[in-house]
Amino acid sequence: MRALLRSSVELLSRRASPHRRNMARYRTEERGRPNATDYRIYFKSLQGKYISPFHDIPLYASEEQDNDVPSKKPKKSETETLFNMVVEVPRWSNAKMEIATKEALNPIKQDVKKGKLRYVANVFPHKGYIWNYGALPQTWEDPSHTDSDTKCCGDNDPIDVCDIGSQVCSSGQVIRVKVLGALALIDEGETDWKIIAINADDPEAQKLNSIDDVRKLKPGHLEATVDWFKRYKVPDGKPENDFAFNGQFKDKDFAVQVITTTHEHWRALVRKEAKQGEIICQNTSVCESPFKCSEEQATSIVRLAPDCGEALLVPADGMVCIYYYFFKCSVRLM
Repeated sequence: MRALLRSSVELLSRRASPHRRNMARYRTEERGRPNATDYRIYFKSLQGKYISPFHDIPLYASEEQDNDVPSKKPKKSETETLFNMVVEVPRWSNAKMEIATKEALNPIKQDVKKGKLRYVANVFPHKGYIWNYGALPQTWEDPSHTDSDTKCCGDNDPIDVCDIGSQVCSSGQVIRVKVLGALALIDEGETDWKIIAINADDPEAQKLNSIDDVRKLKPGHLEATVDWFKRYKVPDGKPENDFAFNGQFKDKDFAVQVITTTHEHWRALVRKEAKQGEIICQNTSVCESPFKCSEEQATSIVRLAPDCGEALLVPADGMVCIYYYFFKCSVRLM
């Protein structure tokens, strides 16, 4: 019998909360079997109402919510506007978890390709994802919009975020982040912005206020980030990724403008003012949206999903435990 293993990070997070994980402002509910194609993480408000992490969690980290209605005033840390980040992938893990934009209520699921669960390879010296990786809710990179800077269209997803803090989060956790800068990845001809941010509750957050601070206080981290995004698809037989701006990071003000633009694109999406394609815009709180559904409808969607079951094990001969090494024009595994 071949050896089997499960990510230690995933094990720790599941032991801490086997069925429902309580977070500061949101709850999650697991359905299906972890490490299986039917696994989903659904989101709930503190009042127990099912919500979409894509559409119902506000972009701006608000003050305490009353009856699920967020404050209009964005939460600030001193003079810093904070944003909500939905963590999809914990740092050091390999499973490619993501918000399911094409499913009702947009739960988090593991991406599937050709019937198989997707894992990110370990490209030496990196182990899995090197940051907590996730998305900013209520943003959308419109595939019909050509970015004036990158000259490429959007990738049809919420904007991605890399939390470079020291804490390891769990999949489905919602954290408040401080934006530091942005990297413009060109992924198969599409604009795929990567926002660089730090958890506002991280011990290092007060020291990091710009992309230059990251260079000074975390030497090598930005270079490692470019290297990771450049090569992470090569073990799958794909070419290295390209970047706009020659792979240079843009500053905080630029990043916030990108976020603001993608937020406006999202508003058009949920108002049915933009082509939605296969994206499911069902939500429970966006008043001006024709896709708004009732609490009963949202509950019925989740009830159709299978109950949470025993986690499956990840085969030890997969990408989780293999390291890939680059030798000039080739990549080899060890």
